[in-house]
Amino acid sequence: MATGEIIPLVAAIIGLGVGAQLLAARFQVPSIIFLISAGLILGPLSGLLFGSRILSAATFGADALPAIVGLSVAIIVFEGAFHLRIDRIKEAPAATLRLVTVGAAIALVGTALTIRYALGQPWDLSFLIGALLVATGPTVVTPILQVVPVRDRVAAALETEGIINDVSAAIIAVVIFEVIILQGQAGVAFLRDFASRLGIGLLVGLVVAVIVYYLLRYVDLSPGNAPRNARLLTFAGALVAFAAADTIASEAGVAAVATAGLVLGNLDVPYEDEIEAFKGDVTLIVLSFVFIALAALLQIEDLIRLGGAGLVVVAVVIFVIRPLLVFVSARGDRFTRSEKLFISFVGPRGIIPASVATLFAVELQSHASELRAEAAELVGGGTTAGAVCGSAVTGEAAQLCAEAATFSSQAQILVGTVFLVIFATVALEGGFARYIAEYLDVIPMRVIIVGGGQVGRALAERLEDRGENVVIVEEEEEAIERARNEGYSVVWGDGTDTDVLREAGAANAKTVVAATGDDDANLLIAQLSSSKFDTDRVIARANNPDNVEAFEELGVRTISSAMATAWAMDNQIERPALAHWMTDVGRKGDVQEVEVSPDGELAGLTVEEIGPKLPDTCLIALVDRDGEVEVPDPDFRIEAGDRVTLLGKREAVREAMAMCNYE
Repeated sequence: MATGEIIPLVAAIIGLGVGAQLLAARFQVPSIIFLISAGLILGPLSGLLFGSRILSAATFGADALPAIVGLSVAIIVFEGAFHLRIDRIKEAPAATLRLVTVGAAIALVGTALTIRYALGQPWDLSFLIGALLVATGPTVVTPILQVVPVRDRVAAALETEGIINDVSAAIIAVVIFEVIILQGQAGVAFLRDFASRLGIGLLVGLVVAVIVYYLLRYVDLSPGNAPRNARLLTFAGALVAFAAADTIASEAGVAAVATAGLVLGNLDVPYEDEIEAFKGDVTLIVLSFVFIALAALLQIEDLIRLGGAGLVVVAVVIFVIRPLLVFVSARGDRFTRSEKLFISFVGPRGIIPASVATLFAVELQSHASELRAEAAELVGGGTTAGAVCGSAVTGEAAQLCAEAATFSSQAQILVGTVFLVIFATVALEGGFARYIAEYLDVIPMRVIIVGGGQVGRALAERLEDRGENVVIVEEEEEAIERARNEGYSVVWGDGTDTDVLREAGAANAKTVVAATGDDDANLLIAQLSSSKFDTDRVIARANNPDNVEAFEELGVRTISSAMATAWAMDNQIERPALAHWMTDVGRKGDVQEVEVSPDGELAGLTVEEIGPKLPDTCLIALVDRDGEVEVPDPDFRIEAGDRVTLLGKREAVREAMAMCNYE
């Protein structure tokens, strides 16, 4: 295709991708649904962007398409790994480890068995497809989590599974393809190739991460342009890691960028916020391009050819294999049954299966063409490679034609099955994830702050620091822009409007804080929250101290701005060490009051029995039982429903909150 045709084609795809992101934000569904839909409509359904041949890379050139897809995958995987924090992985360490080992093995074997017996395919192709469909991936999981704000432990398990399984699935699939399908080997050769590719990727990724970290920390990046240079250096590092590892061994690059991203994301690198914002924007562009392009390249006939057997494969993958591996992996962990069901439902397949399957199909068809060419040479007489296998050939030529037909058929089955599962899982799990989460009640209760001024944002910062799910309601454009730039979830509108409160999630809120500068508005917000949404805790800010009594007469918990300032000053005067220790953002110490749930580790135990279980730098200071507050002695038995006040170092308090099964 000429350059003059490629440029508008690429521009159109990127424009559609941006439009898909805007639609996703508007309708609160994962963007992947719109991206794939755009690719299907403008590709195989209309032929506007591409021809109908999925297995032709002529649009970008035979080598350009794999390169474009490979670099795009590198950026996407690096961005996902960069966001993955070790402390978040610790939210569910046992389940996470089992998800990427035992769970991945169940997915691989279970899918392979389904392909073998539902589609009647040979074992080698069955395991190749099974390996590809192990991968969920950040490209499809992250958009779901952006619109379904589940608890940290659930998000951590899904994100970690996606990153690690992307790497392992890609490498396993490549090894199966090259060692078993193309070379006809297995056993020791398979294990050797897998270990070498994984090892190369880990080593290259670690080396690149160390070099980038050193350059970011200890090299003068020109003070005036330091943030920009840091972004570019990190971005270049991701591409270098991928290219270096992939040059040594194919698909080792995926492991390299995942390793580099994970290491750098958990180190104290300068300008981290700027790097994350830049990578996020770049990732959205390449994600849009790759998903639309691959969907547009698909051949609908490959999906239709699978028929009912293909639907059986989809049903088994979604409703049998996924729940089985999740419940086996999460056994004995602190996930609730509802959380396990939600994780079972969220297993969409994404960019790794789509891109690698497409590239495998191209190679299989290329191999088939080579076999037909060999058959044509044997037959001679001017017979072309395309015509020889359609004629009555015998002997070695017939055998070559049969092998070519097998490779072509495998390419069609491979692409059709992988894309059918991708479409089904993305459409069902992406489209209905939020409704399923709400039905299963796995979305944590929200804290809604009406008023995005200095008070509202300062409160939001502290609440989010301790893991609360905070939403700010604001109607002034300048305040909205400032709050969003600081990373807060903001709903535009008047907080005294019932519909606006409902949009912010008041029906699922445990606390509503009316923090505007208008006392009349704060009073109305508090009354609406109590009467319309039955919110457990409603707190209002009284800007005028004379209004406090009127607020409290109406049953509204009220904080006077003047009194709050007096309290803060008194703390600084009478107990400055404690005030500084527990109130500064980024503090070392913390005090939290949490409710003990029936399935929490502390329920039913005495304070003396709890002592050895708590972190060394945390203790129970107070217990509130039915409104009676006391300092517990060693024989005091903690019961479900008690509200305990935890005092200690910040991380120790967070760990103790988890032991209470704090949501």
